[in-house]
Amino acid sequence: MDETFLARLSKSAYERSLVKGDLLVREGDPAEEFLLIYSGKVVLEILHAEHPRTTIGTLGPGEVLGWSWLLAPHQWRLDARALEPTRVLGLAAANLRRVLADHPADGYQFLMRLLPVVAHRLESTRRQLVPIRRV
Repeated sequence: MDETFLARLSKSAYERSLVKGDLLVREGDPAEEFLLIYSGKVVLEILHAEHPRTTIGTLGPGEVLGWSWLLAPHQWRLDARALEPTRVLGLAAANLRRVLADHPADGYQFLMRLLPVVAHRLESTRRQLVPIRRV
């Protein structure tokens, strides 16, 4: 990606450190950041009537967390919890949305890199939640 574009994104970057058990995001809370797992491991969980918590995925170094910041109403749709000491790089969502809108060509490239992650996670979640029936 273009270095100038990355510099614009990094203006709102910050680092967070978590210990085992820390909640990184909570379902229903405002989704105000885009997160990149730098080190450690994060579990993704959803709540539903039959089970208090269902794990839908685990993320490690180099993986991204979240696209809820991109779509209104900008609320997290899952919980994410550190499974071990974890460091994440965060980007403020308001700045990220502004940069993507102000630089559509770069924004398109960013979203084209994010979209396969979204598709993979949705497919993985579907496989875990919906039993596959063989005919």
